Amino acid sequence: MLNNRSILITGGTGSFGKKFVEVILRRYPDVKRIVIYSRDELKQYELKQKYPHDKYPQLRFFIGDVRDGERLIRACQGIDVIIHAAAIKQVDTAEYNPEECIKTNVNGAQNVINAALATGVQHVVALSTDKACAPINLYGATKLTSDKLFTAANNIKGDNPVRFSVVRYGNVMGSRGSVIPFFINLRDKGAAELPITDMRMTRFNISLEAGVDLVLWAIEHHLGGEIFIPKIPSYHIKDVATAIAPSVPQVEVGIRPGEKLHEEMITPTDALNTIDIGNYYAILPSVSFLHTREEYISHHGGVPVPDGFHYSSDKNSEWETVESMRAKIKEFVDPDFEVR
Repeated sequence: MLNNRSILITGGTGSFGKKFVEVILRRYPDVKRIVIYSRDELKQYELKQKYPHDKYPQLRFFIGDVRDGERLIRACQGIDVIIHAAAIKQVDTAEYNPEECIKTNVNGAQNVINAALATGVQHVVALSTDKACAPINLYGATKLTSDKLFTAANNIKGDNPVRFSVVRYGNVMGSRGSVIPFFINLRDKGAAELPITDMRMTRFNISLEAGVDLVLWAIEHHLGGEIFIPKIPSYHIKDVATAIAPSVPQVEVGIRPGEKLHEEMITPTDALNTIDIGNYYAILPSVSFLHTREEYISHHGGVPVPDGFHYSSDKNSEWETVESMRAKIKEFVDPDFEVR
């Protein structure tokens, strides 16, 4: 699918970007070019050490910010596929720096769309978050706006063959700022207790590689305009703490600014436009000038979800246990992980 193609990934030095590059090089050894587009010079330098040019000549490193539309257009010359992973994603950071979050997450999204339309890109897949579903914080609101920009872009492309779609998923195991490395770090430093925002709190759970799989699936199967959502398990935050440090006491410290008690990925209103397509759900665009609802259903072999369907982390049918979390931490986060 991606052999002999050129790919650009924004935010390419982040947690997802690094895993994406690793997977693409492993599965598609004949990929023509991978452009790693990010603004962090140090992270690019570190990634270059892992992938030296003499062994990985298909890698290109572009210093650039998604806020810079002209730089994006230059970087997208000759690109077939864009993966948009750049974002300001820390909830509390966005609450305290709203204008900066909007510049990156909203204006940056529109710049990606403009660059794709201007340069002959064929596929664009943008990464979203469960926090974009019924958002209560600025980060979620900007990502919902970004989602709407990408799905609506299919209606303004004219004769351009590019397809835009979105993937939305929950908390990524081991990603920057996530709870698992946070708890492991506290335990290893000898913390007297582990802070739990609320003992009732739940979250969706997905590995980085599963996130990459979803993106690759979207590239291959999207018509344009869909928001793809994986069927993934939930966990209780307190169970993650128990899995990592069962002997360390847990203390409830209260929900942080902008946090939800439980996350959602499909609201009952979203469900009116949602189809079940096997391993994933797809929220279909509410306005599409290119494809009918029936065409989306036929293309994906999907069926509408039931009336009143609500996909939230507290009402999930699949749950992680303390033991399953330990196994997944060892598999996806730290192969040397031990319970202590």
